[in-house]
Amino acid sequence: MAFFSMFRVSRRLLKSSVSVTPSSSSSSSSSSSSFSVFKSQHIISLSKPVTSTHYITPFSKYPLWNNHNYQVWSKGTELYQEKFLGVGWNFRLVAGMSSVVEGNPKKDDKDRSDGVKEASWIDLYLPEGARGYAKLARLDKPIGTWLLAWPCMWSIALAADPGSLPSFKYMALFGCGALLLRGAGCTVNDLLDRDIDTKVDRTRLRPIASGLLTPFEGLRFLVLQLLLGLGILLQLNNYSRVLGASSLLLVFSYPLMKRFTFWPQAFLGLTINWGALLGWTAIKGSIEPSVVLPLYLSGVCWTLVYDTIYAHQDKEDDIKVGVKSTALRFGDDTKLWLTGFGTASMGFLALSGLSADLGWQYYASLAAASGQLGWQIGTVDLSSRADCSRKFVSNKWFGAIIFSGVVLGRTFQ
Repeated sequence: MAFFSMFRVSRRLLKSSVSVTPSSSSSSSSSSSSFSVFKSQHIISLSKPVTSTHYITPFSKYPLWNNHNYQVWSKGTELYQEKFLGVGWNFRLVAGMSSVVEGNPKKDDKDRSDGVKEASWIDLYLPEGARGYAKLARLDKPIGTWLLAWPCMWSIALAADPGSLPSFKYMALFGCGALLLRGAGCTVNDLLDRDIDTKVDRTRLRPIASGLLTPFEGLRFLVLQLLLGLGILLQLNNYSRVLGASSLLLVFSYPLMKRFTFWPQAFLGLTINWGALLGWTAIKGSIEPSVVLPLYLSGVCWTLVYDTIYAHQDKEDDIKVGVKSTALRFGDDTKLWLTGFGTASMGFLALSGLSADLGWQYYASLAAASGQLGWQIGTVDLSSRADCSRKFVSNKWFGAIIFSGVVLGRTFQ
């Protein structure tokens, strides 16, 4: 009780000791009005407001904190920084900030600006100098790594001998490779699209677009990622080394496709599913077209489903900026197109399983995966950014279902 009382008293003192008010009597609607921050009678003024980015702390979901709207403003001129209540959080008050965000940050609001972001583990635990690079590699958003890794794991499991489990050594190598290659792809994307990212709500806070990292720093980081990826590639046989290196052409060209074609999602599918070819060759030393080509094409069709759903988050901004996507190409017929690609993906998966002589367990998993994919397409609200994001992230479970089916179908063959 004593601790709780001290907590309440200290909170009132902190709340009353900091305020943000206009420093002149000019109209609040004027863009040239000055703002001041008062802290214990110390006044700092700026001649004009700056754009700010609001971060909601993870504590905001708890009632004790939710009523006080403590925010983290990370972009803009920093006026004052202090650690509140000894918990190690840095709260920055920025001149020109808009009103404090009210309400529940978890609420599904399709019209809410993406300028409000919840602080990730990168902001909380990594040193300040490493945060920009971690965000550039999207380490706080692992779904991209899962989507790159699953086709590799499917292929490795398919290449296992009948009655055997997939090679853990190669699964570990390809898992690390997926993390590095996904990060490298994101770095390339951010370097090439930095002029576009600044105009799109969802991407304007990316490290290079926001100025957190310079393009040269991003390029250095890209070289490091590629060198580490090369180290993994050299652990494979010569056939796989050549095949793996050839994917770099797709990695570097994919980010440009949205400028020229309405089908950049198809190019992403060709790129991100390359592991469906590579996993088999790493085990067998050569390609078996009847098995791996249907597997690869199934992955391409699957990518067209989930990345079109993803692209619907940005369709309004894409129109303004002038870039293209399948979300814009399909328009009101999106669900019809997605049903076609989903059906094709399941058909290619079945064909690959037949060529590999997998057991009935594999086809049971295809039925479950079909249900998951049908649920995505049937229930997604393409006008809701939040729902599109949820359905997109759910594809990690689709990949897991297929992988478990391949493992069981091969083990009990």
